[in-house]
Amino acid sequence: MRQREKTIQELDLEDDFLFAKVMSDPEVCRGVLEQILGIPIERVVSPEAQRTIDLLYEGKGIRLDVYVSDGEGTVYNVEMQRGRRRDLPKRARYYQGNVDLDLISAGEPYSALKRTYVIFICTFDPFQDGRHLYTFENICRQNPSLPLGDETAKLFLNTRGTAEDVEPDLREFLEYVENTTDAFAQEAANPLIAKIHERVRKVKQSKEMEVEYMTLMQRDRENIEIGIEKGTERTNKIIRLYVDGLGTDEIAARLNLDAHIVEKTIQGFMGEG
Repeated sequence: MRQREKTIQELDLEDDFLFAKVMSDPEVCRGVLEQILGIPIERVVSPEAQRTIDLLYEGKGIRLDVYVSDGEGTVYNVEMQRGRRRDLPKRARYYQGNVDLDLISAGEPYSALKRTYVIFICTFDPFQDGRHLYTFENICRQNPSLPLGDETAKLFLNTRGTAEDVEPDLREFLEYVENTTDAFAQEAANPLIAKIHERVRKVKQSKEMEVEYMTLMQRDRENIEIGIEKGTERTNKIIRLYVDGLGTDEIAARLNLDAHIVEKTIQGFMGEG
């Protein structure tokens, strides 16, 4: 039996729809980025929720939860990740590559590339080291004090970390991601949470947002049904590869399918029980 879908009032910040709508507020987005990175950001420019980058003819595009830049030209891509993904590091690499291609046109010098941060907020520990935050930048193996200087960073946050590795405000924000309730927000010491929760309440109380959310849920159900109608054989292949440990992108590449179809098929399978 398939799990009951959440209503918009039941969503937590970990849910893509709510996360993208909340982060479309420039001040909320700026505050979250500042807290994650620990640096001041003057402003964010053109918050764009659920942006799609589709660069190659018949290629596989990506849909980004949050894609913004600041006054200095630095680009931030923030993604919410639920459910363990074995392919997460390569997913981050793929996102980084697509963002770079989106930033530079043919014939432009490589110096036109901007500093970029790819940030994944995970509701699981992606590296099993107990940390709330894992930051990766390219350095020389022979001399770790020598950075490559490509101005890219990949950050993975873990809402279930146990280490004392980040500031209390960031730990509290990560707890709030999975517990986006009035009660939690009222007791939170982190002032950013009050600002985020105000936006959360506006989204949940908006009839327009509710209709949009319900429409998206219906579209997702139809996509799964279409996939099943096109043949149980394809569905079985996807599930078999998923059970064998392959990630969404690997399955999509092996079966020559769109990653979105693969992901929705897997979500449908995971919802059974």
